[in-house]
Amino acid sequence: MKNILEVTNLIKKFGNFTAVNNVNFSLNEKKTIGLLGPNGCGKTTTIAMLLGLITPTSGSIKIDNEDLNPRDHQFLSKMNFASPYVELPKKLTVMQNLKVYAMMYEIKNPLKKIEELIEKLKLQSLIFKKTGELSSGQRNRISLAKSLINDPQILLLDEPTASLDPDTGDFIRTFIEDYQKNNPISILLASHNMDEVKRLCDHILMMKEGSIIDQGTADQLISKHGRNNLEEVFLKIAREKNEN
Repeated sequence: MKNILEVTNLIKKFGNFTAVNNVNFSLNEKKTIGLLGPNGCGKTTTIAMLLGLITPTSGSIKIDNEDLNPRDHQFLSKMNFASPYVELPKKLTVMQNLKVYAMMYEIKNPLKKIEELIEKLKLQSLIFKKTGELSSGQRNRISLAKSLINDPQILLLDEPTASLDPDTGDFIRTFIEDYQKNNPISILLASHNMDEVKRLCDHILMMKEGSIIDQGTADQLISKHGRNNLEEVFLKIAREKNEN
């Protein structure tokens, strides 16, 4: 199976503090990896390095077997990112926001692509509303549409269903599943929703204090740690951190 993303010996230090310590993993084509861990474990810093927003202290990030170069538009055009914590311009309408991002990524026939995403994510009634007027669930769908505007090979999702009601959360999870079935996209998912991680992820990385301390499928981790579900595994790791 083709390796889309390869992370090797990734380290990031801020002064004397090591935020990410010797992280290694690979992401295969059309697969989803979950990145789990307590707040402050290094997930956000890892994602920022993958996006080229932060320069690693050492280690390598390869996309399609080539070193990531944040200054190379070709590399960044292969990736995209969605998070409810990164807001789109509030004074622009949904359509204006999507047009801006289509221009940034130099999308051919941008209106066709935007219309396709609007239909799939059921955004028809929102396109002329200002983004700042939308609910959290509506903004999450807009963020997801933005993240798919360039047909990325690699999609980084940070808490894509945070603060959503169960019905909206299920809609987004089902959309992600269906989209991946029909498109050559690989996903790195950071989430605190354990049911979401178990449902969407083929493999899970457990982070603690900047390092990957365990990994496997959800069922493998549950069995290994002698717990009933993934949330109990997560709590076990978080509490061990506090006890050390």
